[in-house]
Amino acid sequence: MEKFFKLKENGTNVRTELMAGLTTFFAMVYILMVNANMFANPFGDGTPVLGVSYGAIYIATAISAIVGTLLIGLLANLPLAQASGMGLNAFFVYTCCVGFGLTYANALVLVLIDGLVFIVLTVTGLRKKIFGAIPDAVRKSIPAGIGLFIAFIGLQNSKIVIPSSSTGVTLSSFNLLSVSWGDIMPMLVTIAAVIAIAVMSKKNIRGAVLWGILGGAVLYYLLGFTVPGFYANLGISMTSPFAAFSEFGAQAFFKVFTEGFDFSAFAAAHGTANLVLTIITTALAFCMVDMFDTLGTLYGACARGNMLTAEGEVPRMDKAMLADAIATTTGAVCGTSTVTTFVESSAGVAEGGRTGLSSVFTAIFFFIAMFLSPVAQLIPGCATAAALIYVGVLMMACVKDIDWTSIDIAVPAFLTISMMPFTYNISYGIAFGLISYIAIKTFSGKVKEVKVGTWVITLLFLLMLFLTH
Repeated sequence: MEKFFKLKENGTNVRTELMAGLTTFFAMVYILMVNANMFANPFGDGTPVLGVSYGAIYIATAISAIVGTLLIGLLANLPLAQASGMGLNAFFVYTCCVGFGLTYANALVLVLIDGLVFIVLTVTGLRKKIFGAIPDAVRKSIPAGIGLFIAFIGLQNSKIVIPSSSTGVTLSSFNLLSVSWGDIMPMLVTIAAVIAIAVMSKKNIRGAVLWGILGGAVLYYLLGFTVPGFYANLGISMTSPFAAFSEFGAQAFFKVFTEGFDFSAFAAAHGTANLVLTIITTALAFCMVDMFDTLGTLYGACARGNMLTAEGEVPRMDKAMLADAIATTTGAVCGTSTVTTFVESSAGVAEGGRTGLSSVFTAIFFFIAMFLSPVAQLIPGCATAAALIYVGVLMMACVKDIDWTSIDIAVPAFLTISMMPFTYNISYGIAFGLISYIAIKTFSGKVKEVKVGTWVITLLFLLMLFLTH
């Protein structure tokens, strides 16, 4: 392992990589349950709109996560993990299938196109050049935007921040006179876990994030004794994994080839011209969001771990991109939406993960989770939410490198940072950063400072926003 992963060279060891891999797994294992439920029960009423079961998508999600995470660890030697991306899965289910009327198998074809296009872009080196076309004002802002984004996810997962009909989101009530203790308790667990992680980190205790997650889980179950009916309502039951594998084989695996290329029903209902336009624009949306989600996450996580090269680039980026592209293609074959590098990987990086060995450990845990799906649910969301909030704090450090006194840097940087959590999408943050950057440079008479590649990327973002969003 020392020879392959270069542990000493990267200032780490097997124990640290194991804890980092476990931390990343705990931070993102929710995707197995969330993705499966979104595909199998899109509206929460038990109606199988897409015609696939929870078990089938659970296995498809797990397999694609294992493949993607192993590849990025073994090919690129980076401590990152991959799985079906949040946002992209919703676009697949609610926009492509429910909104446009494409079948589940039809939508998988678009994901397959996404993966194949990225393989070509990566092999030809174009994907790395695309990242090089992102101006410093936007690039330096990406980690902070991702930090706010994943902290926002953590605050929502813990129910500390909840939807509001008047303001969009608001603080959840802690009033014991009007809200049950059962609702308040998990939020207090999250807050306690964040403080515990911060204190342990201040005292230089190794494994602070992981211990915070595990400690939060223990506290959650101990406080469960104070909540009437808590254990009776956990909803965890052991089920045979082999039933899920059977459903996966029958309903999801290889459907992209056996049924996906039959668009006759859509063409009959909407016309051939509309079919062509839908395929082109939707495939563009998948490609753009996947590309810049991955680019942003790679840069943000590596910047947080001080792993960027002397030139400020992601090490072995082409190999990391190839791993992502192959994983997306694998996901399409298995029957799930676009696979991308997870922002939650930053939790493992914060734990000390510096090599692909931590990714290998994360993949092993995903493999185990395939057979023990109820066990994966034992770590409560309020515990993993604490890790996401804490990592969000760590990723804000990059804002000190931004020249806030120069308006042509400050505005694109601010929009990049703010639009990621506000739109719940990394790509949209980068899009608004690029659009504002070009607009300010153009109208201030400095258009020559804009690279040709920046113009091309921004034009593609505009096409995506105007034609698909």
